[in-house]
Amino acid sequence: MTSDRQALRRAEQREALCAAAARALTGDAALHYRDGRLCRDLRPLPLHAPHLRTNPQVDDFASLRGAADGAALRLMHSDPQLHSQLCPGDQVERLVFELLEQVRCETQTPPGMPGLMQNLRDRFEAWSRDFYRSGLAEDHLGILLYTVAQISWSRLTGWPVLEDTEDLIEATRAAIVPALGVSLAGLRRHRAEQGAFAVHALELARLVGEMVRAARAEQVQAQDDLQDTDDDKARTAFSLWFDVEDNEHEDMAIALTGDNRVTGASDQGYRAYTTRYDREICPGSLVRKALLSEFRERLDERIAALGVNVARLAHALKAALAITQRDGWSFGEEHGRIDGRRLAQLVSSPAERRLFRLERHTPLADCAVSFLIDCSGSMKAHIEPVAIMVDVLTRALDQAGVTTEVLGFTTGAWNGGRARLDWLAQGRPRHPGRLNETSHLVFKDAATSWRSARADIAALFKADLFREGVDGEAVDWACARMLARAQARRILIVISDGSPVDSATAQANDAYYLDNHLKEVVARHEASRDVEVLGLGVGLDLSSYYRRCLAVDLSVPPDMKLFAEFVGWIGARAGRPPSGSGSRAASL
Repeated sequence: MTSDRQALRRAEQREALCAAAARALTGDAALHYRDGRLCRDLRPLPLHAPHLRTNPQVDDFASLRGAADGAALRLMHSDPQLHSQLCPGDQVERLVFELLEQVRCETQTPPGMPGLMQNLRDRFEAWSRDFYRSGLAEDHLGILLYTVAQISWSRLTGWPVLEDTEDLIEATRAAIVPALGVSLAGLRRHRAEQGAFAVHALELARLVGEMVRAARAEQVQAQDDLQDTDDDKARTAFSLWFDVEDNEHEDMAIALTGDNRVTGASDQGYRAYTTRYDREICPGSLVRKALLSEFRERLDERIAALGVNVARLAHALKAALAITQRDGWSFGEEHGRIDGRRLAQLVSSPAERRLFRLERHTPLADCAVSFLIDCSGSMKAHIEPVAIMVDVLTRALDQAGVTTEVLGFTTGAWNGGRARLDWLAQGRPRHPGRLNETSHLVFKDAATSWRSARADIAALFKADLFREGVDGEAVDWACARMLARAQARRILIVISDGSPVDSATAQANDAYYLDNHLKEVVARHEASRDVEVLGLGVGLDLSSYYRRCLAVDLSVPPDMKLFAEFVGWIGARAGRPPSGSGSRAASL
């Protein structure tokens, strides 16, 4: 499990670096990677060519950079509306037209960037080898599309075709170049202008489409059926490398977990049917003192058995979160700026060297970290390792001088409670919105130290807290609490093991009503950059909801390796590569 987690972290680091390169090229700060796809905010960008699809777990870094650079150049140099208007309807013609436009954009590399050009070449050649090894180039359509891709790429970029497959495509190239020669020359001549380039790209795509249709028409019916099957297989496999439908990137605006129809149909956005039963409570006040003491003793025993070095963890967290600030002067130094008050010493003691002063800088953790724990029913099984992890981190952050909060969220009842009864009494109006009474929990507020709040944190063991979860409103509530703080950096860590769930709301609206609201809330805070919202998945990847997320396996108790990984993850700022395997993690 540790090796898998390390591999995942390395893949995340490579993706973060590729996203940073794409942002630097395009100037678009909203670009980032999610689930292996380049996204703008939460919308995955379409893959317009087969060589842009990568696998971060398998492909090397040069190949990943080439795909990111190619996607960035497409954003910079292609007008999507013009391209959409010109796209042919035939599927084979469109495959060719999309590929040609992508290669055209890749020829528009900024001057003085040979590394970028080499990345693009590495990526295309890596895809070419993969396509050849897959066996897709062995049938009629596969070898034709592959040959067109090779000669078009070579003609536009000036690079030679892939040497590994040069013999494979030679016969096909000799057969089709006489027909495509004029269009290929026009492509190279007009590669700097999209409209003029499209004229020749459309003609070339039309010629290739005619070749495919003519080859099919010449075959007898029995052979034609077999060839159609093979051609369809090759075309489908080829097209799966990128997005072929015009409206596909429009559908991507819908949350990955499903389409929320109610929000659009009601024209009111997300809403709560009633908030009169919502409450904010301190769970520690709901537990008898004797039982709360037992909970705390149980938690202390579990933490002591782990042997976690909290002081060392606090030092690592301070190094990860602190920023250096000027804190006066250090006098009596042997170098630096001359201290005018000590010039008399130079006369009385010519050998005296301590006549200088230096600016003194002190690391200051001007940061607030809030833990928001999902207290839905499924989390009850994980609450002991979660409580251990949160308590240790809160104590270490407190020692590092970082302001902390420990919050939670659940509902006041199962299946709606009083809010649903009110809705039923009103005749079940359509699109009621959220139909449960939320309970927002404060285990530790920002003004209370860990030592003073340690007993209340143990109230996480109170079993009847765990019901259902309305994540979006809880994230908004926790962010509002953080925005009231004066710290320069605010980090909210949402700890959850799944999707938002409230049965009454799902039945009266739709299954994705709460999911889509959570995504909207997270996207809003990511766009405003007022609070860094991170998702810590308990045995689950939360990348469907959070741009920055980390999945942890808590089937075994947390150890120093997990805390080291956490330090690197929380220390990385949005848009920068995480440092889970770097110096901060190693210092633990």
